Formats: sequence, C-alpha cells, structure tokens
Amino acid sequence: MASKMLLLFLFFVAQEQYKLVKGDTSLIKRTCKNTKYYNLCFSSLKSDPSSPTADSKGLAVIMVGIAMTNATSTSSYLSSKLLSPKTNSTTLKMVLKECADKYSYAGDALQDSVQELSDENYDYAYMHISAAKDYPNACHNAFRRYPDLVYSRDLARREEGLKHICDVAMAIIDNLDW
Repeated sequence: MASKMLLLFLFFVAQEQYKLVKGDTSLIKRTCKNTKYYNLCFSSLKSDPSSPTADSKGLAVIMVGIAMTNATSTSSYLSSKLLSPKTNSTTLKMVLKECADKYSYAGDALQDSVQELSDENYDYAYMHISAAKDYPNACHNAFRRYPDLVYSRDLARREEGLKHICDVAMAIIDNLDW
C-alpha cells in the first residue's frame, strides 16, 4: 500500500512538478538530462524539498533514498503476502520469503551506498547500487523455478521501479567529479 501511495504521489508530482517546490531547478534538469529516465528523475528529485538546494552528490543521495523506500516497501509487501491466509502453498511461502529477503538486501546495499557517497567513494557507492538493482532479478528467477507460481504484475512493476530508480542514481554518480 505504501509503495502504491509513493507511485501515485510521484505521478502527481510529475503532473504538478512546478507547483510543489519553488527554487532553482536548473541543476536538477541538467542532472536528469544525463539519465535514461528523465521524467522519473525530475519528478522524484522535485518531490524532495531539499533538492533545490542540493549539489549533485546530494541529488544522488536523494535518489538512493527513494530507491531505499521502494526496496523496503516491496520487502514489507512481500512479507505481508506471507502472512495472508490466502497464501497456503508451502512453495509460494518459500519464494515470497526469498523475495522479501532479496528486497531487504537491496535496501541494505542502498544504505551502504549512502555511506560511500558521504565518504566520496563513488565507485563503491555505484557498486552497492548496482547490487541493489540486481536483487529483484533473484526474486523473479525464484518465481521462474516454479512454473505453477504467478509473478504478479504488481511485483513486476515494483521490480521495474527499483531498477529504474537505481539506473537514475547510478547515472547521477557517473556524472560526479571523481
């Protein structure tokens, strides 16, 4: 539910991007033009009230924070599915647990990247974000091992969202002065 609210919020931010946060957006625009997902980048950064005064490294930290929210929310979502009375398959429970763990690991990797950004260890920050981006693949592959299990569209959207947010964060880091 929380991630649906975040996605809905980001959608409205994209629609109302100039009304929510006042301030200089030129750095945000220049930064986002160097990413694969300009609209996601711009609306996400504009949704954070500290972004108009952030430097490039600060914008990277904001994107990583958004990715952490996505990973944590997805892990919680999967854990709640485990507790659902509708989930009575042992195999499904096992896969949901594995997926919840993978998204939790993604959150941990993203948290590590924040520290690396703070220490200006950009190559390590990039590595942690790349790892976080890859954890959803392990979840998707867990579902593929059991053809009778359905990988839901909601989970696929969450996977894609985390990957795209991580792509944006990595692109911002690529453009930092190392």
